[in-house]
Order: sequence, then structure tokens, then C-alpha cells
Amino acid sequence: MSAESAPTLAPVAPARRVPVSGGAQLARWSLYAVLLLAAAFFLLPLYVMVVTSLKDAEQIRAGNLLSLPSTIDTSSWGLAWSSACTGVDCNGLQPFFWNSVAMAVPAVLISTAWGALNGYVLSLWKFRGSDLLFGFLLFGVFMPFQVVLLPMSQVLGWLGLSSSVAGLVLVHCLAGLSGATLFFRNYYAAIPQELVSAARIDGAGFWQIFWRIVLPMSTPIIMVTLIWQFTSIWNDFLFGVVFSGTDSRPITVGLNNLANTTSSVKNYNVDMAAAIIAGLPTLVVYVLAGRYFVRGLTAGAVKG
Repeated sequence: MSAESAPTLAPVAPARRVPVSGGAQLARWSLYAVLLLAAAFFLLPLYVMVVTSLKDAEQIRAGNLLSLPSTIDTSSWGLAWSSACTGVDCNGLQPFFWNSVAMAVPAVLISTAWGALNGYVLSLWKFRGSDLLFGFLLFGVFMPFQVVLLPMSQVLGWLGLSSSVAGLVLVHCLAGLSGATLFFRNYYAAIPQELVSAARIDGAGFWQIFWRIVLPMSTPIIMVTLIWQFTSIWNDFLFGVVFSGTDSRPITVGLNNLANTTSSVKNYNVDMAAAIIAGLPTLVVYVLAGRYFVRGLTAGAVKG
């Protein structure tokens, strides 16, 4: 085709911006205003806790809850951490904090790994009665924990784990197993069965398929389970107050002891600082990994 006969392309007109009507802009700004008011409403308790923890006793008595501190006083944070109250059962949150760390980290890792294996078997290696077994496991998601307090205390006594951090780890692993299994089972149900069948034809076994194929695809649901389990275990009070001893009490029990200590003068600034310290780990986890939590929840929401 000669240059003279070649078709010429007409210039493409730039896309015209559709003007936004005044009613649409008003609706948008109204929505933003409602969302800002809702955010302020939910963040107001956190604001009160922070500003109260930075005031001394005189400022708390003279001012109001919403007033900013005239001078910042951080001594309440040190008292809440190391020497907030006196007595045998209350000497600051420091020992309780490290008890919770020693309890939560292994319990989260073990329950997540255990749930991943259960979900892998119940979704991709089904056997006769697997659906019935999964149904029984789901009872643990809806069963109130008060039901298992007495039998669990007897089991811990038989195992010699009563009033210990190891006993709390075992309790939380068992309590979180049903939820972790549910998460992984629904997520793995979205993996094509043909992928596993092809790997088996190529000679891959149970563990090879899990480590080389399934587990690398599991990052979103692993993050969901880690965040869910850590939040549940760290914030638990029932198991902590029932199954712990003097040297193994978690931070929720320590916070309760600190807030309910008998004293002639109530130190609200110390209580607020202690509450922030107790909730800070879960807040940090959600800030750093919150996007993975939402992504993992929606990844396995349509199958299973």
C-alpha cells in the first residue's frame, strides 16, 4: 500500500470531564461529615485515655475529661509499668506483660499451624466422615467458654500444668483450634482440586504438596489467623483469671488488679496509662497488618 493511499487517522478528542452537580457534591461532603463524626465518636475514649494519662492528679481534679494537659506528666506511665500499686498481687504491669508475651506467642503460632493442617486435610484430602468431623469442630466456634472451665481445670491438673504459663498456652491452643480450622478450610476450598491431583500424579506426597504448593498460597489467611488469634489470646480475661497462678497471670488480670486496688486516692492517670499499655500490642498489630486481615477474610468468603 502506497503512502498516498494509506488511511489517515483522525485525532482523538480528549475525554470531557462530566461536571459534578451541586447535589452530588453536597451528598459527598455530607457523607464525609458523617464519617468524620463517627470516627471522632469512636476515638473519643482513646483521646480521653491519652490526655488523662499525661496529667498529674491536680490537673485531673481541676480540669475536665476533654481538656488538654497544661503540663505533660509522664510519671503515670512509669508507675503503671513498674510500681503502680503495692501488695503481693499488684506490682505494676511489667511481670503480667511478659507473662502475656510468653503465653500469646507460642499459643498463636501453634494454633495457627494446627489449624492450617486441619484445613488442608479437611478441604484437599477429604476422607469418609471428614465433613462430619468438620461439623463437630464448628461446635467449638459457638460454644461458650464457661462450659469447659471445670473439665479443662481437671485436665490441667492431670497433666501437671495448673497455674502455669504452659497450661494457658494449651488452653488457648485448644480454644482457638476451631476458629483457625474454619478459616483455613474455607480458604483452601478455593484451591482447585486438579492442582493437588496433578501434584500427586507427579509423585508429590502429603507434606510436599503442603509445603511447596499450598503453604506459599496461604499468606493472606495466615495473616488473618495470626491477627485473630493474637487479639483473642492477648485480650482474654476468663482463662487468665481461672487457670493462672500468682506467677503466671496475664496482663488482663494485672490490669484488673491495678484498677481495683484499694487506695485512699484513686490514680486515674495511672489507670489510663495501664489500659493503654495493655491494649498497645493489639493496636500495633492491627495498624501494621490490618490490610492483610481484610484481604484474607474476603479471599475465602465465597467458597467452602
